Amino acid sequence: MAMADAGPLMRRYEGAARGRGVAAAGWRLCLAHRFEERRQPYCASDVPLADVLRHVGLGLRYFRWWYKKTRLEKKYPFIDLLSAIPLQQIYGCPLGGIGGGTITRGWRGEFCRWQLNPGIYHYETVIADQFTVCLRRKGQTVYQQVLSVEKPSTLQGWNWGYCGRYAFYHALYPRAWTVYELPGQNVVLTCRQVSPVIPHDYQDSSLPVGVFIWEVENGNDEDVDVSIMFSLQNGTGTKEDKRGGHWNEPFTFEKEGKQVAGVLLHHCTEVNPFTLAISAREKAGTGVTHFTAFNPTGSGKEVWQDLLQDGRLDSPAGRSTPTEKGEVVAAAVCASCTVPARGHRTLKLALAWDMPCVHFGSKEKLHLRRYTRYFSSKGDAAPALSHYALTRYEEWEKKIDAWQKPILENSHLPPWYKSALFNELYFLTDGGTIWVELPPDCCAEDVQGPAGAGLSQLLPVLREYGRFAYLEGQEYRMYNTYDVHFYASFALIMLWPKLQISLQYDIAVTVVNEDVQPRQYLMRGQTAQVKLKNVVPHDIGEPDDEPWQRVNAYLIHDTASWKDLNLKFVLQVYRDYYLTHDSLYLRDMWPVCQAVMESELKFDTDNDGLIENGGFADQTYDAWVVTGASAYCGGLWLAAVCMMCKMADVLGDGETLRKYTAILQKGKEAFERLLWNGKYYNYDSSESVTSSSIMSDQCAGQWFLGACGLGQGQFEVFPKSHVVSALKTIFEKNVMGFAGGTMGAVNGMTPDGVPDTSSIQSNEVWIGVVYALAATMIQEGLVQEGFHTAEGCYRTVWERLGMAFQTPEAYCEKKVFRSLAYMRPLSIWSMQLALESRASQAPAPTEPTQANSLNP
Repeated sequence: MAMADAGPLMRRYEGAARGRGVAAAGWRLCLAHRFEERRQPYCASDVPLADVLRHVGLGLRYFRWWYKKTRLEKKYPFIDLLSAIPLQQIYGCPLGGIGGGTITRGWRGEFCRWQLNPGIYHYETVIADQFTVCLRRKGQTVYQQVLSVEKPSTLQGWNWGYCGRYAFYHALYPRAWTVYELPGQNVVLTCRQVSPVIPHDYQDSSLPVGVFIWEVENGNDEDVDVSIMFSLQNGTGTKEDKRGGHWNEPFTFEKEGKQVAGVLLHHCTEVNPFTLAISAREKAGTGVTHFTAFNPTGSGKEVWQDLLQDGRLDSPAGRSTPTEKGEVVAAAVCASCTVPARGHRTLKLALAWDMPCVHFGSKEKLHLRRYTRYFSSKGDAAPALSHYALTRYEEWEKKIDAWQKPILENSHLPPWYKSALFNELYFLTDGGTIWVELPPDCCAEDVQGPAGAGLSQLLPVLREYGRFAYLEGQEYRMYNTYDVHFYASFALIMLWPKLQISLQYDIAVTVVNEDVQPRQYLMRGQTAQVKLKNVVPHDIGEPDDEPWQRVNAYLIHDTASWKDLNLKFVLQVYRDYYLTHDSLYLRDMWPVCQAVMESELKFDTDNDGLIENGGFADQTYDAWVVTGASAYCGGLWLAAVCMMCKMADVLGDGETLRKYTAILQKGKEAFERLLWNGKYYNYDSSESVTSSSIMSDQCAGQWFLGACGLGQGQFEVFPKSHVVSALKTIFEKNVMGFAGGTMGAVNGMTPDGVPDTSSIQSNEVWIGVVYALAATMIQEGLVQEGFHTAEGCYRTVWERLGMAFQTPEAYCEKKVFRSLAYMRPLSIWSMQLALESRASQAPAPTEPTQANSLNP
């Protein structure tokens, strides 16, 4: 439900929300829900299963592989076509920084999605993880309520069933606000949730913490004593919680005259043990008490009655007894204060988790997370992390406000766009993300392999900024899937450019090295080596193996014959240089770009300057066959050739400049001759029934050229009139001619105005592709068309289908989706880049106004 549609309930909370940290210009723009809201179910289906099993041989090969992987090896498959994650329309803003694991809260307040082990998710709502409020007047408890609408079968000694009509949720990542009006009490609570996700910050943004700032407003004519209790189970709701050996202990941590207190919950698993910490800030007027251990599967009366008695907890000293097998343990911390009549007070609580050293599934190497550069790596950092979060969050919020405010206050931007732009960033932290340090004793040979000696800045970059990886999707468990990262990379290069540079160095290392081990691929059953030299990998590995060491976890196709991967490397290299002006990076990457382009030239089978596709699904649309010259790969090729010319010019490499200038001239002529039909570029040149399909992504090459200030004048590749005509045709057919113009752009549309059903992917909408298409439209002056195109996806995903904070890769018109929580929609940041570029090129107004600039 959009905040603009909230009606009377939103107005009821407007006064409460303002003044409690919700940005004055931005609070209306957030994802918003009533607690009582329910949505119509959407058919959960992993679409490719039907397409895959249509091929009997492939289906049998996949099932045999799946059975071995899941039943014999007891590991997760890189894509599980047999048990897709069911859609739960419950998720809200995740907690935590980048690369230290995440814990997601639902919009009704539940703790319901856990990713502490890198890349591995548990979708469990842990009922003991709650906030409870206690109100006392004149020494008597007058109200005590769990702030949850749930009515569970456990902890029945607690007062459950908070009425959802009295609560409202807002999210604008990395913050969220929940407003509670306590019935009959004339007291309003606002919980502001903050995570340290701060652009261009490579320290605090790595921290595994979240802060809850509880603003309490007393509308009565007498004082009220208010306590907020935070209870948490030791674990993530899985069977590991009952394995035994877990224990809790209270702690206090004081530094620079500031003190926090709480409980540590030590989760002692054999692999990747961790500690959770719940805490609160102690200061004058605020007391902090705790309950070290209780049974969350029992009635919970001992905790409830303790709080009910005096609004505080007993605070026993000493650690709890380690749990026996089959037992579960939880803890609670309580912050209390007196709120004067008609007054306002603040209580500050935090959640931290400390899993400093991690093994991936192979258990071969021990990795230190990024935050261990600043905090202990011995598993004892949770108290210090808690203290740091509770004493620094105000600085984080100032930086978040400075980043977001110029966009939120720009009246030329539609509200839905502002919500989408920031909320889609959840995936940078909650995409199975891992950010690790290089070992202190690591040398160049350890990371560059036998052929990577030419990358002079490889070791300095990785030492300073670490290694970064995120999954293709929460269901597609491959790290840094490169054909998809191509789209998503705009978020990194614009907000954390050093992480994009680090990722590119890791890819460059794999390019120049090879893995000669044989492997059978599932699509055709053929055997080929895992990785060829001078070819960009599909991915850098999976979390159940050893990423960076063993690449290409994707087993469907042999991607050495894919046509887009090498090109996407070249395009990103120049785009990164254009936005960062990092000349050392460009010089390091130049020989790698030359190598991958030389490798790509073999796909120009007729020497016309244009590569040809091979008659199978040999690019990111891995179920959509393409033959001969194609709009998508051919366009990417020409854009990459153009950027080779530009880089050669910058670096003074005259020989390479002449070589690729000649190729570009031939290729441009062939592209126009083979694919331009007078209105748009045909899907491919095969002259098949579907070769004239209108592909929504046909201008991907122009998209990247425009993002780099190219594609016009001396560096025009595609005639301007043709680009605009193609985009207008896509808008008319793929956008407005599909689902009434309300669901974005379908990937493929026939000239007759019927979706292309030749493959399952041609009949899908890919949200990340739509955002890229919208950016291209904006670059080419079709601003309103771009916004309308992208808005269809936002409204469909975040509002109609209830897929907040789990944006899928794809959906169809008829209630089918694929691959929840996916990387590609981060491409929405290319829309922001296009808008900023247009603003910087616009003539200065005679009388400057605040709304005229998109730039911070």
